[in-house]
Amino acid sequence: MKFAIALFAAPHLPASRRALRFAQAALAGGHEIVRLFFYQDGVHSAASNVVSPQDELDLPKEWREFVSENKLDAVVCIAAALRRGVLNTEEAQRYARPAANLEAPWELSGLGQLHEAAQQADRLICFGGQ
Repeated sequence: MKFAIALFAAPHLPASRRALRFAQAALAGGHEIVRLFFYQDGVHSAASNVVSPQDELDLPKEWREFVSENKLDAVVCIAAALRRGVLNTEEAQRYARPAANLEAPWELSGLGQLHEAAQQADRLICFGGQ
């Protein structure tokens, strides 16, 4: 089965961990992940400067490693990211901000990428929305 996964929740919320575990289980079960799409507060899971407490799972790191190791298409909604200060180098320069905090394997893109993923997948699974 082909899955598209959308994450709406911040990395410190249970929905983010559930989304990661679901994605890991899907691949382990022989399924395909068409695209991971991070939206709303989910964009914080892609930020490279999130520091998790020592006694908690570092979900942004876990997501980054999972995406890289499995060569997944991982998209961060540009509008949600800009609103929350999650910027790649290009956007940091465009808006004259002092630093970027989004790097590979993440890509900034629009909601059209979520729509396209939903069309390509057998199931769109969403974690954390309101």
